[in-house]
Amino acid sequence: MPKPSLYDMNLADLETLMRGWGQPAFRARQIYRQLYVNLAANPAAMTDLPLTLRDRLSAETSIGGLRLVRTQTSDDGLTRKALFALPDGVVVETVLMIYADRATACVSTQAGCAMGCVFCATGKLGLLRNLSPGEIVEQALWASRELRAWQGTGDRGQGTGDRGQGTDRAAGGPQDDGSRWVADAPAPVQQLGRISNLVFMGMGEPLANYDRWWESVQRLHDPQGLNMGARSMTVSTVGLAQGIRRLAGEGLPINLAISLHAPDDALRSALMPINDRFPIGDLLDAAREYIDTTGRRVSFEYVLLQGQNDQPHQALALAKLLRGHTADGANRGVPLLCHVNLIPWNPVPGAPLGRSEHARVRAFQQVLVDYGVACTVRVERGVEIAAACGQLAGANDER
Repeated sequence: MPKPSLYDMNLADLETLMRGWGQPAFRARQIYRQLYVNLAANPAAMTDLPLTLRDRLSAETSIGGLRLVRTQTSDDGLTRKALFALPDGVVVETVLMIYADRATACVSTQAGCAMGCVFCATGKLGLLRNLSPGEIVEQALWASRELRAWQGTGDRGQGTGDRGQGTDRAAGGPQDDGSRWVADAPAPVQQLGRISNLVFMGMGEPLANYDRWWESVQRLHDPQGLNMGARSMTVSTVGLAQGIRRLAGEGLPINLAISLHAPDDALRSALMPINDRFPIGDLLDAAREYIDTTGRRVSFEYVLLQGQNDQPHQALALAKLLRGHTADGANRGVPLLCHVNLIPWNPVPGAPLGRSEHARVRAFQQVLVDYGVACTVRVERGVEIAAACGQLAGANDER
């Protein structure tokens, strides 16, 4: 049997463990601080603990269960993707994106995904299993260590100009073909010190693993631990209405992003099978309930596919939908407090889909803006190493 992971224990669990070992309760707080503040990866590094306790921790527990298989980088090293193997052999991926003024970690909540969205590489895997709270938390802590180590090199992202060059510690990635939506050459990166944003947008559907995912949120938010601000965390969902309503009642105001990708049920069901269970009307009702309960804006993610969901009349239908019109065209007069994030589709091997051209993306965006819907186009990171939105598939040549 594998040793129990300290990352799967909250502070109360650690206190119970210490009492069972005949240790005072404050030892649990010391361990907790070492794990989440000092980012200790080995009990030997916990030098404020007695040697006998460090030895017992090493013998009877583990600090996490993720084994780093490979790290890939792109965007002059500012995008970094890790492939992790779990103790049972399944793999997950985590992405760290470093910007001039912030660092964002994108973590997975499941190995694989059961939702089956046709444009997503993860969905092709099917659901392998849910991740534990500790396995989710551990990814955020890896990103924190990776950022700390990267900043320790003295490289602040001045850039080499090769923003389209993807690099792998085993092999290089392809050159940019000029079709990407990229930011200007990166500005010098500040000394950030810590992860500033955390998005649950990696492999899996977070709300389908709700209890374990929410425990990880609480752990990462804990002021005695990593102390991530609730408003610095975002969860992305395909639209599990019951999970959205449950999230509305939670005490932490984390951000909500909903994958929409179509303005009508027929098209959305063809792209996202989950729409058969939660059609657009039900989904928007849940979003309204979330907005009314929390007072917070919802983001709608919309992947643009050439000739399928990127035409002007579809942009108009989407705009009317979000501005309060019903499916039959009637105006309810209650616009949603929302923002649309347009995402040019990132290539997925074997998917018979096309990427919307720049002109179509801009035209689609302009229709939304003209209709009063806040809308931006997502800047791409990590396409060359399959680290961008919808590309995470846990490819592991070593298995």
